[in-house]
Amino acid sequence: MILAFIEANKAVSVGQIFEHIQQGVGGVVKMTVSRDLEKMLELSLIERHGIGRAITYQLSSQYSIVRKIDAEKYFSLDPDQREIQEKFNFDIFVQMKDIFTDAEKNKLSELNNIYRQKIKDISPDILKKEIERLNIDFSWKSSKIEGNTYDLLETEQLIKNQQQAIGHTQEEATMILNHKATLEYIREGEASFQEITVKKIAEIHALLTKELGVTNNLRKTLVRITGTKYMPLDNEFQIREALEKTCSLVNKTENAFEKAVILMLLIAYIQPFVDGNKRISRLFGNAILQAFDCCPLSYRSMDEIEYKKAILLFYEQNNASYFKELFLKQFNFAVENYFG
Repeated sequence: MILAFIEANKAVSVGQIFEHIQQGVGGVVKMTVSRDLEKMLELSLIERHGIGRAITYQLSSQYSIVRKIDAEKYFSLDPDQREIQEKFNFDIFVQMKDIFTDAEKNKLSELNNIYRQKIKDISPDILKKEIERLNIDFSWKSSKIEGNTYDLLETEQLIKNQQQAIGHTQEEATMILNHKATLEYIREGEASFQEITVKKIAEIHALLTKELGVTNNLRKTLVRITGTKYMPLDNEFQIREALEKTCSLVNKTENAFEKAVILMLLIAYIQPFVDGNKRISRLFGNAILQAFDCCPLSYRSMDEIEYKKAILLFYEQNNASYFKELFLKQFNFAVENYFG
């Protein structure tokens, strides 16, 4: 209620906030409101300006990252009707922090403890089969998000038996097999992904786009994205700098789940390569999760359209709320459906 009131009025005093809360719910003392304001200041959701009786509270740029946005309502408008931030936001590296609330972190931690217990109790043979099953599901859904027309059973046949499905292109088969090879490469070197570098990002990109006719160098030209007016950086040196800042931010972030979400969103936002960026972001999300003994995602139950909406919402508003919501659901799904 406090955040919504400040958002609606731009700058408000503690007295105005207290009066608004009293009118809305009543029975609240000023000390409670003051404590909530201090907590929001601590979380960098609001800023305090002025001194003495002239003190007012305003929303911070950090709040734009986590505030709730109704995705259905937002995307009811055509791309050209939406008010968006069309150019790359260079302040994003300062704003991308405290992505998850304490309650969300606790929930993720509880789920991950279930995953770790499952891994501890499972036999090596079953573990190997479960890893293969998750990799098949991931390779299928990640490829499907990019327009690949293989179904799940066809993907299983391709990965297990190298049997290409009739009526599909060689490029589709290669995309799926590249996912498999990259997932195996990541698992073999799990611990190395505790620290992220631009070189590692380029290596994963090379594996993921092998034999697909995609250049492995950082992008030197402008790219346009379907369904949005947002335009990523088009300068190779700025792209490299943005990637380096992303790696630094991720490496400094303590919580593994926040590391994964920040890296996934920023790789997609920067679009460092001509093609394959969102695929890399999903692979790197799992690389970080596995590096810190967290359950990897398969995205099997993910709706492709909703995933794309969550990414577009970050492009246009630098808002991670919907992507975070989908991440939480997918993590819960992965813990419930894999490893026994």
